[in-house]
Amino acid sequence: MNEKRLRGVHGQTVEALACRILAGEIGEGDTLDLPALREELDVSLTALREALKVLSAKGMIDARQKRGTFVQPRSSWNLLDTDVMRWQTQTTNTDHGLFDELTEMRVIVEPAAARLAAERASDADIEALGGALDRMASARDLAATVRADLEFHRLLMAATHNAFLTQVERIIAIGLAERDKLVHGSVDDDPVPSHRAVLDAISARDPEAAYEAMRALVDKSGADLDRLH
Repeated sequence: MNEKRLRGVHGQTVEALACRILAGEIGEGDTLDLPALREELDVSLTALREALKVLSAKGMIDARQKRGTFVQPRSSWNLLDTDVMRWQTQTTNTDHGLFDELTEMRVIVEPAAARLAAERASDADIEALGGALDRMASARDLAATVRADLEFHRLLMAATHNAFLTQVERIIAIGLAERDKLVHGSVDDDPVPSHRAVLDAISARDPEAAYEAMRALVDKSGADLDRLH
């Protein structure tokens, strides 16, 4: 996952403001008290304004004459922005609904992508998927398991040879990483068999079997979250 984190004082200010909004400390429709925020965060007015520009570009805040700077309703946020997705999955009050929505998105996208991969994957694509599965099977800790899982899904999307699906994978990967940390760290779960079924179907060039195998994998992912909650 090629995720570029915001860095330095600028990045820290953006993260701090975003976390307050996501945690509900600054609610939808609330007007931001900029002098108070500047003092609380101990940053210059320039740094605060630059951070607000970032959040504005992501649809999280807006500014109007006479009203000032205020938090936009969630329906206005760019939910497909990688930072917004990450903040939502990492905030302490993230509810089950976000992961339910992620599962719904995966049900729509990933089985169809697996079907396409079975039709289009090159031998090199299949070999790369096999390597990711081997790393998943040999993983000895949570971090290694999550890395291998994300790599498998990234390579599967790449095997569709569809540029749009490759972009969609970046969004799914952020939520999937947080889901993996919850499930693999709390539920007795072996992800290898379900992923192997997908790879076997793609290797056999069987589009319908690949679709069904991936649908079963995503359904299992949702069921694991349900058990956890």
